[in-house]
Amino acid sequence: MTELPTRRIGGLEVGALGLGGLGVAEFYGPTDDAQSTDAIRRAADLGVTLFDTADVYGHGKGEELLGKALADRRDQVVIATKFGVRRADNGIGQEVRGDREYVRAAAEASLRRLGVDHIDLYYQARVDTSVPIEETVGALAELVAEGKVRYLGLSEAAPGTIRRAHAVHPIAALQTEWSVWSREIEPEVAPTARELGIALVPNAPLGRGFLTGKYRSRDVFDPTDFRFVAQPRLSEENFAHNLGLLTRFEAVAAEFGVTPGRLALAWLLHRGPDVVPIPGTRRVEHLEENLGAVDVRLSDEDVRRIEEALPAGEVRGAKLTDFSLQFVDR
Repeated sequence: MTELPTRRIGGLEVGALGLGGLGVAEFYGPTDDAQSTDAIRRAADLGVTLFDTADVYGHGKGEELLGKALADRRDQVVIATKFGVRRADNGIGQEVRGDREYVRAAAEASLRRLGVDHIDLYYQARVDTSVPIEETVGALAELVAEGKVRYLGLSEAAPGTIRRAHAVHPIAALQTEWSVWSREIEPEVAPTARELGIALVPNAPLGRGFLTGKYRSRDVFDPTDFRFVAQPRLSEENFAHNLGLLTRFEAVAAEFGVTPGRLALAWLLHRGPDVVPIPGTRRVEHLEENLGAVDVRLSDEDVRRIEEALPAGEVRGAKLTDFSLQFVDR
């Protein structure tokens, strides 16, 4: 692999690929803290500088593990975390909060768990539509003024919300699901972010692992894996159809001489210099596979062929369940 190139998020210079932390604490089957720590530290060795987590991952465990893994490299990395989703148990989030009091309390709690004196990039994970975005971002701006947060981000936000937020305080990054089979942000959201100079940070850039080609049957998912019960595109009624689309995508990857996972990430990297995908993994071998995407060169014609092989309009199933979609700002 060549040296990881860098890209900009606000005033931050980061590696072109970051590391997502969703699966470190839970969600994708049984976890292994030592394994996850090894992956995080290996990522830093290979030039990854953007490390992403959230207070809701493992009810804080994700932040604690990340903070400990990077404690001796704090000045060399960019730590991003998110707030706003509340969970009452081990299920998915049941509530979203963005009021001023909660913003401050959530930030203080994340600082303690991470073991740091400031958060480099702090996202609102979901927009609280019951609270004016001006109140939420105003509270975040206070944290910036106090030196507890450096840059602000939004996640799964609508164009109008992005504009209103950016008018209160500059928004550096928009994190949202984006991949070759999840392209809902392209008509309006991505252009709005780009107009305002906001970097795009795609999460689930590998379709929650599906685009790697490693999952040929639903039987491979552990019963504790939320993809088994809470991902409509991987449901029993949609899996076979979407696997057919993946087979076409894999054929294109084979022509290029790369794995489908690398091609999926390369496709995103070629969507613009303001795109910083954050594929998540807790395995060193998967990490190294993902980072090889920076070596894949694609022409405009190549990008067109990829999109023709896996047309977004032919994917069956929503990216989230109806329950989760109610918390997405639209």
